[in-house]
Amino acid sequence: MPNQLTTALLEFDKAHIWHPYSSMSNPMPMQLVESAAGVYIHLSDGKKLIDGMASWWSVIHGYNHPALNKAMLEQSQKMAHVMFGGLTHEPAIKLCQNLVEISPDGLDKVFLSDSGSVAVEVAMKMAIQYWQAKQQPNKHQFLSLKNGYHGDTFGAMSVCDPVTGMHHLFAHSMMKNHFSESPTCKFHDDFDVSSIHDLEMKLKTHHTQLAALILEPIVQGAGGMKFYHPEYLVAAKQLCEQYNVLFIADEIATGFGRTGEMFACQHADISPDILCVGKSLTGGYMSLAATLTTDHIATTISNSEASCFMHGPTFMGNPLACAIANESIELLKATDWQANVKRIEAFLTQALLGLIDCESVADVRVLGAIGVIEMRDAVDMASITSAFIERGVWLRPFGKLIYIMPAFCMSDIELGVLCGAMVEVVGLA
Repeated sequence: MPNQLTTALLEFDKAHIWHPYSSMSNPMPMQLVESAAGVYIHLSDGKKLIDGMASWWSVIHGYNHPALNKAMLEQSQKMAHVMFGGLTHEPAIKLCQNLVEISPDGLDKVFLSDSGSVAVEVAMKMAIQYWQAKQQPNKHQFLSLKNGYHGDTFGAMSVCDPVTGMHHLFAHSMMKNHFSESPTCKFHDDFDVSSIHDLEMKLKTHHTQLAALILEPIVQGAGGMKFYHPEYLVAAKQLCEQYNVLFIADEIATGFGRTGEMFACQHADISPDILCVGKSLTGGYMSLAATLTTDHIATTISNSEASCFMHGPTFMGNPLACAIANESIELLKATDWQANVKRIEAFLTQALLGLIDCESVADVRVLGAIGVIEMRDAVDMASITSAFIERGVWLRPFGKLIYIMPAFCMSDIELGVLCGAMVEVVGLA
């Protein structure tokens, strides 16, 4: 039974705190978290849940990791923050060195920011300012993919799916951009060249107005958890070069190993003009993001009339976040993360693919450390979340999708509990 303090906290939360994508008039029940360690979330009522979401895909090493804790503590004793205008520091310098080293070739200029959405805003502003510097201010619009998702701020919203995305309510307030059909060529199928035709047509028609194509490589995340063929990326990059349009890769969800490569672009062996990273950058400890670009783009902007890039977040290059991000990257370098991701992929494939025979299931798909069950009908969020909690797991489905994105350190036993709960709950649907 909840104690008096727990009850009071939850009552205040319900009355005053607006949670993401939630209603204040009819809020979903909240679970009060007391602590977290490894792949477990410990609730105030004593329940222990295996987290299949890695806190929105970011906690790749697990919670309360000793090496990340140590990096945070040591940096906090030096300085937690210092402005990045006119000042610099070793954690930021080392992080940018790490990012240049592990990212696709040619991305050797790094702009640090606060969050994934801001990294996308930075990328879009970078593309617009580049074309202004090239004396082509007419190139200020963007092309993106239907079913895409790029964030919650206004620039990012404008390149999210215009119909099924989360942001259609703001359509009249956003900049107008262009959209190509979502790739139909599945990751594990043979590549169908016709799947690129609509993108080619859109680029041919609008390239004189387009600053950039922005897409999520290989995995379309919150817009539908769809996996598409690497050859689509190869063709998209070639078309951008042909039509003189910049190529922005949003790897906020896919970066740092989630799909089985360090970055999803590497499935296609391509390098974008601009790359956005976030989420797993700090192992889920703190909010931090980065936008990487080429020397050519950075130099073109810097030598323009404006002479500088017009952006500067207050917490840019936060030393505490940078120190943790460096340790998170070092953990990836020091461990056989690829073998772990392959192990998780094999486990999810064996455990979940049989659900395709369920009448209520439309599709089951697995790639890297991502497993997705697509239902024929939208799930009831409150009831299905409760059903998972009863089975000792934490999953956060949305729309028709029940999916898992676990920490890379999750054991087969823990994966078995998660997948067993998914099979059981889906079987009851």
